[in-house]
Amino acid sequence: MTRFRLKAIIPGAVIGCIVSLSAWAAPEMPLLVRPDGSYPVAPLEKPVIVIKVVQHAPVNLQKAPSVKEGLATNVERMAHWINQACTKGKKPDIILFNEFPLTGYSAGSRAEKLQFTIQVPGPETMRIGELAKACDTYVVFGSYATDPDWPGHILSLNPVIGRDGKLRKAYWKSRNILRLNPGEEIPTTTVEAVRDRFRAKYGIEEEFPVLQTEFGNLVVSTVQLDPFVFAAYSMRGAEIILRTATLFSKTDVQAIALYNNVYSAMSNITFPPESGVPASFGGGSLIVAPMGKVLAEDPSNNEGIIEAEIPIAEFRKGRTIPRYPLEIVKPVFDQYRQEVPLNHLDLPADKLPQTNQDMKKLIDDASRWLN
Repeated sequence: MTRFRLKAIIPGAVIGCIVSLSAWAAPEMPLLVRPDGSYPVAPLEKPVIVIKVVQHAPVNLQKAPSVKEGLATNVERMAHWINQACTKGKKPDIILFNEFPLTGYSAGSRAEKLQFTIQVPGPETMRIGELAKACDTYVVFGSYATDPDWPGHILSLNPVIGRDGKLRKAYWKSRNILRLNPGEEIPTTTVEAVRDRFRAKYGIEEEFPVLQTEFGNLVVSTVQLDPFVFAAYSMRGAEIILRTATLFSKTDVQAIALYNNVYSAMSNITFPPESGVPASFGGGSLIVAPMGKVLAEDPSNNEGIIEAEIPIAEFRKGRTIPRYPLEIVKPVFDQYRQEVPLNHLDLPADKLPQTNQDMKKLIDDASRWLN
């Protein structure tokens, strides 16, 4: 309760006032990183786990007879691959799919892309939940999604379906790569693009969340070529970083595992010849050990499954978070000026950029380096 005590110092002079400011104090920052190098975990169910990565081609919803039919087809394609993963080879504890197994990659304006999304949770995640429960495995995948709380926004989400068939978490993409292609920018909404509203709605802990499971501490991300994002996850206790992609760098996956002392896996989409997309854009999925050693890889653009064992109990024994030289680099980091400020997409639905070119104009206008 706020308390006030008034005291007359000198008649006719100002009134002294002692006020308890507790009511106005900012909320305490939650503990995001333990100061002793340890990190929170859940007890492990077994010492060695099996991860399987599915590499396959979904139907592009833009080319399907209807969105409903396309989604139904893609769910059953996922069902096929989940069944394959669960009946051939070692029994999986985690099955990882690519960035767009339900929708395929859609092009066009915002209005067009909004049609080719799912909601999380929704009927598709419920069906996948049934399959995960039947197999007694986690199923992880990516998708473009919409949310009534974010009207007009196209979200890049990575749902994690638990062994019980329930949605354990939906990971938002932290940020998009900027200046990747001349003349355009990615218009999807990320944490960075609406950070203040995201934080107010979900809490700062959800900006870099780590899912503590019986198979290890999991993180899921679609971010590419961004060591700082994965360092933040690693400071928070990541042990296995699951990544979803549509085109990626193998070196990036190996480097992130090496620099952060984590296991990692990447699932990439494949493109059939009739898609018109160069085959080199698809496939190449892999599973990597902490020193960057490739445990399993499919270098082709063909559909298939790769698998690897992770000795999670031995790996966790005596492990700490990485030893980053933060204090020595901090003076440089403190003076670095990020080109595009946070919250650049925190706009009303009718003000959101409609095309990749519109997004570039917004980025250019917001740029601290150009203006």
